[in-house]
Amino acid sequence: MILKQYYLGCLAHASYLIADERTKQAVVVDPQRDIEQYLSDAQEGGYAIKYVVLTHFHADFLAGHIELRNRAGARIVMGARAQAEFDVQAVKDGDLFELGDVRIQILETPGHTPEGISLLVFDRTKSDTVPQAVLTGDTLFIGDVGRPDLLASIGVTADELAEMLYHSLNKLRELPDSTLVYPAHGAGSMCGKNLSKETVSTIGEQKKFNYALQPMGFDEFKRLVTSDQPEAPDYFVYDAIKNRQERPDLEATLRTSLKALSVDDVVRMKKQGAELVDVREAADFEGAHLAGSINIGLKGKYATWCGSILSHDRPIVVIADPGSEEEAVMRLGRIGFDNVAGYLGDGMAALEPRPELIRVISRITAPALAEQLAESPSPFVVDVRSEKEWLSGHLAHSHNIPLMHLRGRLAEVPQDRPVVVHCEGGYRSAIGTSLLAEAGRTNVSDLVGGIKAWIASKLPTESDETASAACGTVCAK
Repeated sequence: MILKQYYLGCLAHASYLIADERTKQAVVVDPQRDIEQYLSDAQEGGYAIKYVVLTHFHADFLAGHIELRNRAGARIVMGARAQAEFDVQAVKDGDLFELGDVRIQILETPGHTPEGISLLVFDRTKSDTVPQAVLTGDTLFIGDVGRPDLLASIGVTADELAEMLYHSLNKLRELPDSTLVYPAHGAGSMCGKNLSKETVSTIGEQKKFNYALQPMGFDEFKRLVTSDQPEAPDYFVYDAIKNRQERPDLEATLRTSLKALSVDDVVRMKKQGAELVDVREAADFEGAHLAGSINIGLKGKYATWCGSILSHDRPIVVIADPGSEEEAVMRLGRIGFDNVAGYLGDGMAALEPRPELIRVISRITAPALAEQLAESPSPFVVDVRSEKEWLSGHLAHSHNIPLMHLRGRLAEVPQDRPVVVHCEGGYRSAIGTSLLAEAGRTNVSDLVGGIKAWIASKLPTESDETASAACGTVCAK
């Protein structure tokens, strides 16, 4: 048996290829939308991809089931409760897929979503009765479980899903301790709150160390798994719906989106409502950028923040260093943002004869900010981290407006004072300053290195119990 894990760090997403060496039949589980790696590995091993299995309708990315169906002729398999526009082979508890020496048995494990399934994988050359692995989708993670409160499944309440999850985990708990656990996500995913950086474990280890697998009643379980969950981006519901639909595949999308545009084209499209996303690093963007563009760097949680900041129903124009346009567009496609209208041909070099269209954003170091804060009037400091991060330690008199809400709360940022934006290390603050600049603010600076640089400079922070009260109405919004 071949069982290969593919881990996509930017989305904290794991997918799998399971193949039988004797019959050369293969199954791909929870694929990302760009499927070349699965096709390449299958070709190299001489495998025919017979099935593509979705453990559930994912909310944080657009899965590659349509692509594998179209390119490899794979049959799409989902749980019996899945309601999709495309043709699906519906499976229920106990259903088997015999690939030869590899057997896959379906476990219905709803809770994160109603249609959730897990896959028991048997290597029959070792045992017909003891599973070697279980692919748990978003039901069981390493150190956590799939949250039941995403509301990605229309018509099912979080309480109903929590009860389903409770019983599903009891089912998984009964598997042999030696069974390897392969989830669909790792640390950094917003599908849970306590995901480990490890990408494989065992049932035995999870029974010892996973808080949600400890013996407890349902009420205590529901309280634990629903409390302190990270805020989910708006695009999650969009992707959960999109994953149910028949749609164009990524290859078709890229053919229409990878189109070079002139400066005049981009300016005209901006005036007509297009969003301009500059995917270069923060220092390059702040040194010179096209007026009205937003900075969301490729070297970070690019897709997640694009999904949180950009709109899926307005044209998007990409501004990138030449050669990285395709990556930027493809990664937008991974979250179902197929509304890219093109990219600025030649990148920022195209603006050299048009200096009137270029803007800059100032950058400030931690010691320089400390000096300015000691003066009067002092800068207005906006901390765009989450409220939980802010409460754990922040600059005195800073104002917490989480990045996901900044556009809707611009009125809280004064126009008659210098403004300094910061986050933990500088990625989110670059997005934040660009949003303020897009809104016409000209007195904005980005704190280089974020609060990490502030602390490294041995400058003071606050994190006492009065912080929540001091935050006042700003954090309550």
